[in-house]
Amino acid sequence: MKLAITRLLLKMAGLAPLLCCFTSAQQSASTSAPSVTSIVQGMERSQSEVRAQGPYQVIREYRLFGANSSSTNADVVAQVDFKPPTGQNYNIQKWSGSGRGKQVVQRVLDHEAESRGNQARTALTSDNYDFTLIRETVLDGRPCYLIGLNPKRKEKDLILGTAWVDKRSLLILHIEGETARSPSWWLRNVRVKLSFGDLSGTWLQTSMEAVADVRLLGLHTLTSCILDYRGSDISASTRRAPRRIQLRSQDLAP
Repeated sequence: MKLAITRLLLKMAGLAPLLCCFTSAQQSASTSAPSVTSIVQGMERSQSEVRAQGPYQVIREYRLFGANSSSTNADVVAQVDFKPPTGQNYNIQKWSGSGRGKQVVQRVLDHEAESRGNQARTALTSDNYDFTLIRETVLDGRPCYLIGLNPKRKEKDLILGTAWVDKRSLLILHIEGETARSPSWWLRNVRVKLSFGDLSGTWLQTSMEAVADVRLLGLHTLTSCILDYRGSDISASTRRAPRRIQLRSQDLAP
């Protein structure tokens, strides 16, 4: 049974770096975008034109939760080094709890590195999604467009759900939904939440949550968040990441 659970967690872990191409995207845009078409065009410009130019480093904490458990089964801290446009390597700094934790995080980071070489397949663009403008809303005090995401292909790295897009800058603040295709028969449902924020001038994915309904075993959860960030001069002293975006229930209602 332990071996079966490990395999399932490794499958679920592969979902963690979804949409990693959103990191480092920044773009100034008009606050008067009248249609979903102009909003999407601004989002696409942000992804294609503005990216991190120099190397940077993040320290992430990963946590694994078992079915019906409020306490972690494993806690893993990893250092991840990025060398744009596609270079990435990592080092597991420490871990505690279940020995499966280190395996799961290694699988997460290996998949993330592989995905960086094919970012166009998961980018939030009209090539991969049909978009709808649901309504305007506010997220953590920031006026946003709530955009519906409908994948054009049933792939496990695409999300059927919604995106919160900053109305002024057209930066993606939050994404929430279900994977367009389950990665295996064992996973009946996989729901993901991705949050983004500015870290010393670089727009990055700051946190992630993936919840999988595993057949016969119940819900299992994998989360990650950034503890520290170093910019282009990664030899400089570590700068503390800003606080994580707090999502209010009224902001998340579709």
